[in-house]
Amino acid sequence: MNRQKRGIIFILIFFLCISTFGQNKVPISKIDKQEIQGLIDQAVQEFNATRYDKALKYSKKALMKSFEANDDSHIAQSYNTIGVIYDECNESKRAIGFYEKALQYAKRINNDTLNNWIYNNLGSAYYFNDIDVDKGIENYKKALICATRIKDESQILHINLNLASAHLAANQNYKADVILRSIKEAVLKNNTDEINLAYYLLLGIQNTNNHERKKAEEYYGKAQVLAERNNLQTNLLNIYENRSRHYKYFEDAKNEKLYQAKYDALYAALYTEEKMNSLEKQALDIELDEYKMQLEKVEVQSVKNSKIVQTSKLVLILFMIIVITLLLLLLTLYKSIKTREKLNSELKRTNSELSVAKEKAEAASQLKTQFVSTITHELRTPLYGVIGITNILLDEHKELANSPHLNSLKFSAKYLLSLVNDILQINKIEDKKVVLENLIFNLTDEIETIRNSIEYIAQKNNNKLIIEIDTAIPEFLIGDKLRLSQIIMNLVSNSLKFTKNGEVVISAELDRIADTIYYITFKVLDDGVGIAEEHQQVIFDKFVQIERKEEDYQGTGLGLSIVTSLIKLFNSEIHLESEENVGTTFSFTIGFIHDEEKSKEIINEIEVDLSSHETYTILVVEDNKINQLVTKKIIQNSNLTCTIVDDGYAALVALEREHFDILLMDINMPLINGFDTTRKIREKGYTMPIIALTAFDKQEVSEEVFACGMNDILIKPFEPTKLYQIISNHIPKKESDG
Repeated sequence: MNRQKRGIIFILIFFLCISTFGQNKVPISKIDKQEIQGLIDQAVQEFNATRYDKALKYSKKALMKSFEANDDSHIAQSYNTIGVIYDECNESKRAIGFYEKALQYAKRINNDTLNNWIYNNLGSAYYFNDIDVDKGIENYKKALICATRIKDESQILHINLNLASAHLAANQNYKADVILRSIKEAVLKNNTDEINLAYYLLLGIQNTNNHERKKAEEYYGKAQVLAERNNLQTNLLNIYENRSRHYKYFEDAKNEKLYQAKYDALYAALYTEEKMNSLEKQALDIELDEYKMQLEKVEVQSVKNSKIVQTSKLVLILFMIIVITLLLLLLTLYKSIKTREKLNSELKRTNSELSVAKEKAEAASQLKTQFVSTITHELRTPLYGVIGITNILLDEHKELANSPHLNSLKFSAKYLLSLVNDILQINKIEDKKVVLENLIFNLTDEIETIRNSIEYIAQKNNNKLIIEIDTAIPEFLIGDKLRLSQIIMNLVSNSLKFTKNGEVVISAELDRIADTIYYITFKVLDDGVGIAEEHQQVIFDKFVQIERKEEDYQGTGLGLSIVTSLIKLFNSEIHLESEENVGTTFSFTIGFIHDEEKSKEIINEIEVDLSSHETYTILVVEDNKINQLVTKKIIQNSNLTCTIVDDGYAALVALEREHFDILLMDINMPLINGFDTTRKIREKGYTMPIIALTAFDKQEVSEEVFACGMNDILIKPFEPTKLYQIISNHIPKKESDG
């Protein structure tokens, strides 16, 4: 018993470190990992409270869970924990067995930190229990190599203290003295009670061996004070034992008996017969559970090797032995396996049916997307003509500016265009193809534009449209102004439809500022018919229209659904307050960037010089006669000259005869489409800018547009200013002739 407990402080330190090791690895299953770690932590707590039977119970549960999760790291840690408990309770042979198992699994993950702890504990088991001191020193040195490799100063200090203790036990005082001197500075730097306690204890043993009684008793006393202060019972037991040996060495019978009595009393309290019997029983339980785990692994492996068994007599004999051993278990599991096979067969059939259904659904979704794309293109093309010709009439005949018929025509065309855009928008949202843009805009101008666009609806229902904008909102903001306009346009249009002889208010108020983000709360209020409470949860669904007092309200039921989806893109949500015959309020909050320097930079980039007197020649490749007329009129209004051809081949001929500064290229044309025409133009060496002029959605064609050699995209129908902007961006200014 002289050396048995001399270094138990170090085993305990390594054991506590293990409780944090598993948290640094990538989890096989986060939930399983946390549960296993929790069991190990509880085992540590019970161990510290000297409730070794409970500590072993938690360690056993952690081991079984680790096997279920196939987690080599936690299997190694659980075995190491069990070994520490048995080592503490003088079951050294069992402890060594568990350390060896821990080392077997630790080597699989090749982790020096874990290998370092286990080698150290294995060395302590061999040395402190008087089994094989040399083997203990050998394991300490292996631990020291691992700790040095990972540059863990704390573990290097622990292992050197253990090595010094082993050399003292082997009467190698010189080697112990060298180690103790070399680590003195590290001990002072570490300056923890546990390390100081161990260091003082070793100095006490060293001075006893050197016949320095006074110094030895001084160091024993310091160690005892630290152990009592920190309630380190096992370390106190170790100190009592060594002090008793010390006084016996110096023939002080009185003090020898005193400390031997203290040792016996504390030992009896820590290692009760009930605890030791419980540990013995749990050791058998662990061995039985390990055996069960091995049986389950054998069963799995036998299934994998069934084909090999048929061709090998030796394996067949082994298989028969396993079958006989597992016969009773197989008989009880036979019905369960048959049921499982039946369920697996049904599951495969169901999966096959689901796979076919999934393919059909994907095909249907693709057809829907193609249909929406085609129908919107076919509707936008004539709408471009209708809106364009209406603008031409208003431009050429100023006296018709207030014509209700012409205004009705223009409104109807724009309404139809908005309907087409709604269908396309809801399809893009469903396919998750909508991406927010960052553009500079003036909030007041945007809301005024919305007011001008829907003033006709307000006048129709004799409503007053009021705008209230907080003066604290900056003049220029950066964000997706198009999506914001769509949200407000849909909400205001909805309010105007369901309000007569009343007021609709568009309100924008600064809510808060976070760095460069200005959060603005928008509200659309009306005093119209209101929405019944039972309908307030469904009006944001697609194609939902609420019947109200037999009135005929136009619409598809898409507007509020689009609003909800667009607001979610801004990471916000819409709120509704409504009361029948009182009115309705829609509100939402969106954050926009305000950066004066960035705003100036963007404004400078988008400035368009429409006052230029330079003359450019433009080639328009367009097969639709009405669209030719509209495009030509827009171009001529800006003092530019243009030539129009019907197809791609005609464009190639025109390029050979005449120089053009820019081309506007329709995509969907007979004979040869715009993509192939552009490729042929580029192959001939022409480098002038080519702008795709199309009714397709921009995201659908942008990849092929730029791949074939075009420079930009203009979606029909478009505002004339948009055309001038693109022309200005892509045609470099002609140098002055002097």
